[in-house]
Amino acid sequence: MTADEGLERWRLILGAPADRATGPLTGTAAARDAALEWLYGRDGDLEQRGVRSTPLSGRTGGDGPSVLTAVDWLDDVHRLFPKETVERLERDAIERYEITEIVTDPEVLSRVEPSASLLRAVLRTKHLMNPDVLVMARRIVEAVVRELMDRLRPELRRALTGSRVRRPSNLPLARDFDFRGTVRANLAHYQPEQRRVLIERPRFHSRTRRHLEQWQLILLVDQSGSMVDSVIHSAVTAACLWSLPGLRTHLVAFDTSVVDLTSDVTDPVELLMRVQLGGGTDIARAVDYAAGLVDTPRRAIVALITDFYEGGDPHRLVRTVRRLVEQGTVVLGLAALDEAADPVYDRGLAGRLADVGAHIGAMTPGRLAEFVAEKVGR
Repeated sequence: MTADEGLERWRLILGAPADRATGPLTGTAAARDAALEWLYGRDGDLEQRGVRSTPLSGRTGGDGPSVLTAVDWLDDVHRLFPKETVERLERDAIERYEITEIVTDPEVLSRVEPSASLLRAVLRTKHLMNPDVLVMARRIVEAVVRELMDRLRPELRRALTGSRVRRPSNLPLARDFDFRGTVRANLAHYQPEQRRVLIERPRFHSRTRRHLEQWQLILLVDQSGSMVDSVIHSAVTAACLWSLPGLRTHLVAFDTSVVDLTSDVTDPVELLMRVQLGGGTDIARAVDYAAGLVDTPRRAIVALITDFYEGGDPHRLVRTVRRLVEQGTVVLGLAALDEAADPVYDRGLAGRLADVGAHIGAMTPGRLAEFVAEKVGR
């Protein structure tokens, strides 16, 4: 990086007040500055810090964010910045400044690149969308869900499908050919002058999958607004676990009511489009519903994914969890189920559940699969 490029970068970071020291920007740098100002000029404390918004590329005639549309701005940032920066700018526009037209304007949706932050925004604002916009928003949901499933499915299947036990076999199948064993068994027929081994007795493996007893996994997912990441990853995890040997998966969403989404587990896109984020939280009602789904208590796992801020009856919740644990059911209380697994939860109520035998913590989907595999594979 040259000195001029370094100075330009500092000017973009510091904003217009730095013009006195660096001089005004021109060309591409000025356009980048305008795009950044359109977004970050919305900060309410700029004037208190002595930072005044400036006209943006002639598109506005006064202080404050320009009249540049979200469509124009997206075009500009995709043209002016590298992909990583574009993703950060789009995320800030949606999550920090709540520029909802990015996910409710069909022209914007046709341009925007699918991302996890956009998926969260779609789930939060889909109730504002007309049917045509919903069709376009579904493209974002499908793309992000596909990416998440492609990343998670191999990890989850490795954890749950069982190991293969190798032993000698008389069945000659090419996929089970034992190269090392064959070489060892035929070394007596090595021909040094031709540098080859004559194979008289080929060796093969037999493969036997680990036997898995039928278990139940009941995922209870808090669908309050703060749990959007957990809802997304729970839907994807349930879809990946569906129909795996030895495991029957249920997915139940709850706020103050309970909705059994198991019938939609095979289509996580449709499932997410059905979820209604927001509202209160009645964890006790959800756990009671899960208790009614349990067929064989000692081969059942109830995974409660929530922030533990109970709007219902905490005493009833503790009683139900104690009863499940006493009958042999594994109860997991997960404070987060996203890639970061950053737990923010009511530690008091979580502690009370731990006292009656629930396992409390934070798990990524991969770690949850490992935990389930350990139980199922016993």
